[in-house]
Amino acid sequence: MEHQTTNCTVFLIFAGAAVFSTIALYLRQSLLVAYMLFGVVFGPWGLKVIPDIDLIHKIDNIGVIFLMFLLGLQLQPQNLLRLISKTAWVTLTSSLIFFIVGFVVGYWYGYSLTENLVIGACMMFSSTIVSLKLLPNDVVKRQPLSEMMISILLLQDLIAILVLLSIEAAKDGKLDISEVIILVFALPAVCLFVFLAERLIIKKIFVKFSGVQEYVFLVAIAWCFGIAQLADSVGFSYEIGAFVAGLALAASSSPVVFYITNQLKPLRDFFLVLFFFIIGASFNLRYFKVIVIPALILTAIFVLLKPLIFRFLLYRVNECKNIAWELGVRLGQLSEFSLLVIFCAGQNGLVNDSVACLTQAVTMMMFIISSYLVVIRYPSFEKAPESPLTH
Repeated sequence: MEHQTTNCTVFLIFAGAAVFSTIALYLRQSLLVAYMLFGVVFGPWGLKVIPDIDLIHKIDNIGVIFLMFLLGLQLQPQNLLRLISKTAWVTLTSSLIFFIVGFVVGYWYGYSLTENLVIGACMMFSSTIVSLKLLPNDVVKRQPLSEMMISILLLQDLIAILVLLSIEAAKDGKLDISEVIILVFALPAVCLFVFLAERLIIKKIFVKFSGVQEYVFLVAIAWCFGIAQLADSVGFSYEIGAFVAGLALAASSSPVVFYITNQLKPLRDFFLVLFFFIIGASFNLRYFKVIVIPALILTAIFVLLKPLIFRFLLYRVNECKNIAWELGVRLGQLSEFSLLVIFCAGQNGLVNDSVACLTQAVTMMMFIISSYLVVIRYPSFEKAPESPLTH
């Protein structure tokens, strides 16, 4: 019976996502938006067509680890080092501005100091998944834009990891400074071990057996979950470990890495459906009346503020006006890291359910608005290459 329930739940999710995606394509929306809205409407807090998402949560936990691994694979550290003189100032300044604005809005609505800190932290990041998903197909021709965007996203992801480490060291609103220090010093040690292991073992294995594609795929998956388990065993999260594992492979710039990335795309798309469905389905509509006003205010502020701040800061570092503005639009949403931060904060007793729903609501609305603006403003870049199925 449990097996039948699982099959039925998975069927309903993907069938419903397909219907909502069709509507989204007609409305020139991002497919990620369709998955979220489907979760909100048909999840346990909506029409209850899919009333129990506990099982999907278990599957999605694996999916989040896998998605973080793929994010790391797509963010080459070389881009960060080459562009750091530009992107470090832009990223740090914008993150500080967004943090302060989020903190002030939270304070205005009477949230506690800890909750305001978490709200401010969630506002700092832009979505790597959405930004990369909406990159133009002619990415080579648009190389300056894509490299600058990926460098900013990588720096933001590193900041997000530090935020997650701080949250993991905090319990019930009390920050254990000694544990923070241990984690901060342990992170470089873990990264060093992972990069050395990749260079001395994994890279050589890939070179020797690169012709056996099934084996390369198997080793990549084992590497992802092995490093995730290592990170968890020393006090980090599985997601941080998977992200570092992907970065280590990306740093080698080996052709095998590009093969792995392409081969994992179908699995990525599978877990993306589940991930964004869970975002929508987890949104507790009972808190809607409580959080609707601050959510609308935060969304309105950041929909306008994020593109303008990024455009201003990028222009200040002598970036082309057109590229600066386009980057601002493409980075004008919150992040999957925002959701991880609020989830971890909730688990550690730092925020209540209403604050978690507030952040979820703002994240979802900004995903929707930002994706729509990108698709409408840069339609030529959304056009997919001609499919062989049309011949």
